[in-house]
Amino acid sequence: MPSVIDIRSLTKRFDDVAAIDGIDFTVEPGSITALLGANGAGKTTTIAILLGLLLPTSGSVRVLGEDMLRHRYRVLGRMNFSSPYFDLPQRLTVRQNLSVYARLYGVGDIAGRLSELARDLDLVDLMERPFRGLSAGQKTRVMIAKSLVNRPDLLLLDEPTASLDPDSADWIRGYLERYRQETGASILLASHNMAEVERLCDAVLMMRAGKITDRGAPQELIERYGRDTLEEVFLDIARGKGQGAPDKGQGTHDKGRGAAA
Repeated sequence: MPSVIDIRSLTKRFDDVAAIDGIDFTVEPGSITALLGANGAGKTTTIAILLGLLLPTSGSVRVLGEDMLRHRYRVLGRMNFSSPYFDLPQRLTVRQNLSVYARLYGVGDIAGRLSELARDLDLVDLMERPFRGLSAGQKTRVMIAKSLVNRPDLLLLDEPTASLDPDSADWIRGYLERYRQETGASILLASHNMAEVERLCDAVLMMRAGKITDRGAPQELIERYGRDTLEEVFLDIARGKGQGAPDKGQGTHDKGRGAAA
């Protein structure tokens, strides 16, 4: 099957700064892939390009088989995005906000879909409350619901469990795993929670200064760097340490072996 995401020689420059510097990677159908890096590594810029919010300086971006630079509107309805750093209209209730997005995505039975999400994500008692009155953790759950309202084939998640207590975060991770298993959806995940990445992800892409410096399955990277946890690997890469094999942009993501370039 063709890759869900296929990025080749992607570059994005802001004046003289290369936020993304010639990266290559793929995300395979039904996989959960992590895009990791310190602040400023290029993760958010990459996600914005995948969503069609930014145009690259050069390179190609194919999502769900379509060229995002020419035909992004063919696939935007099959994608969705969640970030705790993105707010919904504050005065609207949770139900009103989710209804707006359901209409934008052309969801058929809106009332039924919202009831399902409210039940699944423990939002039943929050549906009539204004978004501005919610706690940070409650807003995070609403954003997850927003990202799932159209049952996307590709889910882009930025810190999906930020602001959640450990029990709620664990529950959300389990929910995302079940969603992937039940629908066959693919997920690209940006997170600073390395335990979360170890649990959820089949493949990891490590970014530093706009480049992908290494890639592989979580356990593969841990063994390659001679570390005990993925967090230790992350720190090595972020600080320019460690001896991971130079990334050649080659290899395939096959049953946990890593993302292909």
